[in-house]
Parts: sequence; C-alpha cells; structure tokens
Amino acid sequence: MTGRLYLTIIMDLADRKVVGWALSTTMQTRVTTVAALHMALKNRPVVHPLIFHSDRGVQYGSEEFRGQLKLVPVISQSMSRKGTVGIRSSRKFL
Repeated sequence: MTGRLYLTIIMDLADRKVVGWALSTTMQTRVTTVAALHMALKNRPVVHPLIFHSDRGVQYGSEEFRGQLKLVPVISQSMSRKGTVGIRSSRKFL
C-alpha cells in the first residue's frame, strides 16, 4: 500500500487489551471508528455498563458513531476535555 493509513483501536482499559481495530486509507467514520467498534463488540460482548472514552475526534462525535453507541444501551460515551491528548486522558478511569 502507498499513501496514508489510518489505524483506529479500541482498548479495554481494565486489562489493556486491544479488543477492536480498523485500518483504512480514509478517515471516514464508517471504516474507522464504526468498524473498530463492531469488531470490539464481537470480540468482547458488553453485558455490564461501561464508559466508551475517546478524544474529541470528528469521527467519535459524528451522528453515525454516536448512533452506533446508542444501539448498545449499557454504553455511555465520554470525551476528553479540549486540549487533552491521547492516553493521558484515560488514566482517570484506571
């Protein structure tokens, strides 16, 4: 492959395992965050309430992604404060 590749991962912070991922040549929500979410839900079905924490990337705030999260009523969404970058923002949940 040539050009840019975009990797989206979903990590379970309880055990630090990657439960979903997607690799794409575009940043479209459907092929990045939604695809990674579907893989994560397949690999680790959600039965107890959990918080899906992310940065404020446009894909995570999109109607499409938020709609997918709403399909699983035990998932609530959390986003980093403006100016907070990367894994540092998730440490408050450990």
